[in-house]
Amino acid sequence: MRKLLLQLDSSRLPSVFDRVVAYDAGADEVLSYGGVTPADVPDLVRGAIFTRGPQDLHNTAVFIGGSDVGAGEELLAAAQSALFGPFRVSMMLDSNGANTTAVATVARILQTLGDVRGRRAVVIAGTGPVGRRVAGLLIGGGADVVITSRRQDEGAKARDAIAARFGGAPAERELSDPARAAGAIEGAEIVIAAGPAGVRLVPRSAWAGRDGLAVVIDLNAVPPLGIEGVEAGDNAARKDGVVAFGALGVGSLKMKLHKAAIARLFERNDLVLDVDAIADVARELTTPRDSSAAAAATPGSPHHAAAPITPSAREAEVPQR
Repeated sequence: MRKLLLQLDSSRLPSVFDRVVAYDAGADEVLSYGGVTPADVPDLVRGAIFTRGPQDLHNTAVFIGGSDVGAGEELLAAAQSALFGPFRVSMMLDSNGANTTAVATVARILQTLGDVRGRRAVVIAGTGPVGRRVAGLLIGGGADVVITSRRQDEGAKARDAIAARFGGAPAERELSDPARAAGAIEGAEIVIAAGPAGVRLVPRSAWAGRDGLAVVIDLNAVPPLGIEGVEAGDNAARKDGVVAFGALGVGSLKMKLHKAAIARLFERNDLVLDVDAIADVARELTTPRDSSAAAAATPGSPHHAAAPITPSAREAEVPQR
């Protein structure tokens, strides 16, 4: 029986990117709809589930995307409400790539450090969809998280949303001037820039050679990059005593994760892959680093300068896109 993916996109034109990834992940056919509203969802979902018996519904799945993450969350809620009894299909939410990008970002941190418990992490421009998810996942892992925002009211709003969604609130700090970035990341072991494309947020002088700083990640691929001195292609590159990842270094794992999650949808008919469940997929996709390698990535460790950081063996088995 053919694997059918129903693509519900809140944007006017359904994402070609998401459709191509779905085919690469093993879907036989992708039924794409754009400009979808919550009112449209019940008929679309039930049209997909009533055509097959319950025993075959693991061959049908729903992917929800679009540029607006809030709209995607509303579509997911509507899609879940359309299911009943044995008529269920698995679903995935990844509007604007926010879930897979955030999970891949945290996975890169875990591959480098092994654990984030008790570590201070600063998410620069942490009020957007990706930044909020990165902060929430790090809080869930036991990190001490700070988010920054150009406006204090936006930071407070994001803090409250993260607390409601993930069960723990980050500290929040206003950062409207990159010249003050050094103060914002004081004491941090992990720094992630999750700001808009083409906006420099952290000058090199703020982070290079900083005592205690272990990992910097810049999710912006459009020049000027968000963290000066971190290149888009950096993938566990050592720079000034810090392990650096650029947007493409995170993106290679994001693509593997996206495909793995789509493939997972067709294994059973009762999955809901939102950010937490996608994080579970990432844990299976990547192999935890052993304690000696994690120590090597931590400034101050006696082995800090020695061991290289590389993608896990299991991840390396998956061809890069």
